[in-house]
Amino acid sequence: MPEGDSVLQLSNKLQFMVGRQVTRTSIRVPRYATSTFTGDYCENVWPYGKHLFMQFGEQILHTHLKMEGQWSIHYAGDKWRKPGFTARAVLNLANTPRDIELVGHSLGHVEVYPIANYYDRIADLGPDILDEQWEEYGRDEALQRILSRPHRSIGAALLDQHNVAGIGNEYRAEACFIAGIDPRDSVESIGVTRVESVVDISRKIMWANKDSPVRVTTGVRRAGETTYVFGRNNQRCRRCTTTIYTDRLGGPDAGGEDGELERIIWVCPHCQPRLDTRLGANPDVNVGIVD
Repeated sequence: MPEGDSVLQLSNKLQFMVGRQVTRTSIRVPRYATSTFTGDYCENVWPYGKHLFMQFGEQILHTHLKMEGQWSIHYAGDKWRKPGFTARAVLNLANTPRDIELVGHSLGHVEVYPIANYYDRIADLGPDILDEQWEEYGRDEALQRILSRPHRSIGAALLDQHNVAGIGNEYRAEACFIAGIDPRDSVESIGVTRVESVVDISRKIMWANKDSPVRVTTGVRRAGETTYVFGRNNQRCRRCTTTIYTDRLGGPDAGGEDGELERIIWVCPHCQPRLDTRLGANPDVNVGIVD
């Protein structure tokens, strides 16, 4: 599933666009159907958290993969690998002897706006956890945002892109396990030091995987051995052999707010003992929207 590392890798893959002229534009979202970059040159392509930005002249194409989005790259005229009805953005770039065609399939978010509006559009996002200057400019701000709501579950706080941009469900599960934290426990109950620890671990494992096609948090690249708890319901913990189980976190049926996505969590009850027992099985009673 796309997380900050996936979008960073996609951005790196699309750097060939920079300096090429757009020869055809088709934005298949009603609000932006008349938008065009045709004739403009691609000035820049960059990620921010889970979001991808492309600048053409004085305009930005802002997209988000969500759960199913994908950008396909091929020569113009070649058959698409996915159905045409899933296309949300189609861009042709000048190339000899045939133009290169990019097709954004099943994109969860598509928006076009002037470059001057960029900082307004990302104002609600927290610092990008994969920013090269994270230690100098991002870490303290992210911690401050998380700690500002002490009664919120740490799991919801980590996944909230308003706090820190880029962490997804897989990295949340693995970082909480490595830190020995149950994601349902409140920020207040685990304390400042452990909040700092789980944020630093998130950065460390995501940075280690930023150029890797396969996510590895255990240090073992063999199939089926790359994660500690993520995707391992009813399997034995690699540390203590206790059975891993799943629960839900977020969303109105699991103690969250309306509009929030309910997500699965994976927990080893021995390695991640509950601390915040005051709030019962689903302590996430004060959470914001998770993007």
